[in-house]
Amino acid sequence: MQSMSQHIAKGMAVLALFSAPATLGTAANIVSTTMPQVLPQPSGVYRFKVGDVQIVALSDGTAPQDLHKLLQGTTAARTDAALAREFLANPVQTSINVFVLEMGSRHVMIDTGVGDLFGPGSGGRLTDSLASAGIRAEQIDDILVTHVHPDHVGGLVRGGQTMFPNAVVHFGKPDLDYFVEPAKGSNAHADTQASEEAVKMLKPYLDAGKVATFTRNIEVVPGITATPHPGHTPGSAFYTLTTKDGAIVFIGDIVHAAAVQFSAPGVSIMYDAEPRLAVDVRKKAFAEFAEKRTLIAAPHLSFPGVGYVRKTGENYQWIPINYENWSAK
Repeated sequence: MQSMSQHIAKGMAVLALFSAPATLGTAANIVSTTMPQVLPQPSGVYRFKVGDVQIVALSDGTAPQDLHKLLQGTTAARTDAALAREFLANPVQTSINVFVLEMGSRHVMIDTGVGDLFGPGSGGRLTDSLASAGIRAEQIDDILVTHVHPDHVGGLVRGGQTMFPNAVVHFGKPDLDYFVEPAKGSNAHADTQASEEAVKMLKPYLDAGKVATFTRNIEVVPGITATPHPGHTPGSAFYTLTTKDGAIVFIGDIVHAAAVQFSAPGVSIMYDAEPRLAVDVRKKAFAEFAEKRTLIAAPHLSFPGVGYVRKTGENYQWIPINYENWSAK
């Protein structure tokens, strides 16, 4: 089984597809669509509030995904048709989003991005985005990890240095057993590289006594509840911020390819530890989010990755929040 990092490297080799016209559509209705050649961006920051909590969406950059190789329970032709409807073509650059919640004097981060683990040009922009947001790494008090995959814990350590010296790292205990201490789990993790990277990122925090794990619904910090949703990984979790004026759910990796999985939620991805369970989690979550009009934030939807799920017939549609950019002066 190839690692996530290996798949990213292969995706980089085919990015030239995005610098030229692409043919999109079915075999019976092929059209030529001009695909813009997107240039390097400045660091990404987007601020909004839920109740009295200011949330800062931070871009860790993007990384390519070859969906033909990664998606399961579908075909390349169906994937291409779904991408064409969204004016996309395979491979797709996928956002890596991180969120910081400013709760009075407490700073809570959701995930940490990929750091250096995917190599140059794929993610690794979190440090720049934090600087642009005026947030210092030592200000982070808690890091809530949705699951222990390299693009979620890769920012914990860079260049051998602990990036968030004052933070306690929270995540589901089954991921500790699965990735970091596989001998204690029922199954050794199939992706040894992911396990090695997890150990490298988490060991300094474990050694310092700055890791807190959970196995059930629990308030991890005041106002934020963790709820386990195993499937993508054994310890995958949502984090729900509840205020007197609203709520937002940080969903982790229940969706990677928006153009495909909202219209076909039964499609899984090879990163899923238990694909059938991951699909079940996604279907139930989409149905609940659509019914309750829940505001959600996701690590792999186009930056800032915040919005709503809408029911469309038997399937769903992603509705991002409206972009706003105005001066407070």
